[in-house]
Amino acid sequence: MQHNTSTVLSLISKIHSKSQDFLQKEMRESGLPELVSSHGFIIYTLSQAECMTMCELTQIINRDKSTTTALIKKLEELELVQTKRCVHDSRKKYVSLTEKGKEYTETTKKLSKELIETAYEGFSEEEKANLLSLLEKLSGNL
Repeated sequence: MQHNTSTVLSLISKIHSKSQDFLQKEMRESGLPELVSSHGFIIYTLSQAECMTMCELTQIINRDKSTTTALIKKLEELELVQTKRCVHDSRKKYVSLTEKGKEYTETTKKLSKELIETAYEGFSEEEKANLLSLLEKLSGNL
C-alpha cells in the first residue's frame, strides 16, 4: 500500500462514516431503530452526568446548536430525555435522561465498547497511544 499523506483527511472521513454505519446497524439490532448514532452518543454522554446544559452537550458531541436542538427534540418525543429551563437564567436549558432513557444507557455503553474493540483490533497499547497523540496533534492544527 502506497503512503500518501494527502489522503489522511479522506481516510479519517471514511473511518467516521464506517463507525456511524457500524453503530447504526448495532442500534437497529439492539432494538433502537428509530435512533441515529448521534442520539446514542447523547444518551451515553448524559449517562456520565446527572444533567448538563445544552451548551455543554453541544460542545461534547461536536455539533452546532441547531443540530443539537433537533437531536434533543427527537429524544424528548421518544421520552428518553427531558429539558428544563434554568430558574436563574431562562436562556440556559438543562438536559437529563428520563427513567426510560436510563434504560438505554447499558445498551449505548455496550455499543460504544464494541465499536472501540472493533476499531482497535490488532493494535498494541503503544500503537493506540501513538495514534491518539498524532490525531490530537492533527486536530490541534485544524
